Amino acid sequence: MPLPVISPMDLTGSTVLVTGASSGIGRETAILLSTLNARLVITGRNAERLEQTRSCLSGEGHLAEVFDLSNLEQIPKWVRSVAAKVGPLKALVHAAGEQYMSPIRFVTAKAVDDLFKTNLQSAVMLAQGFCHKTCHTPESSMVFFSSVLGLSGKPAMSVYGASKAGLLGLAQSLAAELAADRIRVNCIAPAYVQTEMLDQIREWPEQFAALEKQHPLGFGTPRDVANAVAFLVAETGRWITGSTLVVDGGYSNR
Repeated sequence: MPLPVISPMDLTGSTVLVTGASSGIGRETAILLSTLNARLVITGRNAERLEQTRSCLSGEGHLAEVFDLSNLEQIPKWVRSVAAKVGPLKALVHAAGEQYMSPIRFVTAKAVDDLFKTNLQSAVMLAQGFCHKTCHTPESSMVFFSSVLGLSGKPAMSVYGASKAGLLGLAQSLAAELAADRIRVNCIAPAYVQTEMLDQIREWPEQFAALEKQHPLGFGTPRDVANAVAFLVAETGRWITGSTLVVDGGYSNR
């Protein structure tokens, strides 16, 4: 009798921490990973929205943790406390982030500090917590959410692009540093995806239409990006580290 075929995407027995899981791509990523049989720890700042995400997850045993990632010094301790509750983590997916649009002449020092704290510095401290020997499984990975704007410039997005470009460098260096511990580190670089953030641009029809034309395959969906995350987290990504997977509907190839 033939043995059952186990999908390399199956995450049975794996626990995955997803930040920014209260909405958008982070929420969709958590939902998808749960259908692949992962146990999820989801985090965000809004308890009600986190519970909405948890109600959408398949399976049982998922944990919702309200935490503000702007508390940088507390992040490593918090990651260790999560691992103490649920056991070592198979993966950490850092989907939390903020977008900031402003011509350089109007940028303030506080805006730069706040954005880098949210998009880049939090990733550094999450990695510090995750690499603690009690926090990860023997074969584990981290996925950071960068952006195509970290790879190619766009007017009025210089500060945002810089924060996302920083994640690319962080992932490459961490991949080299943590390979001996069998921790893989990669980035996802999406273009514009159909989320609440994109809905705000719809208020300016001409700008929205021009932006859509820059995506040869049209705007993506949160599931398009979540599929890429699942690929990197699962066994399918076991030989990939220090890489950036561009998921942009052709935006960077136009």
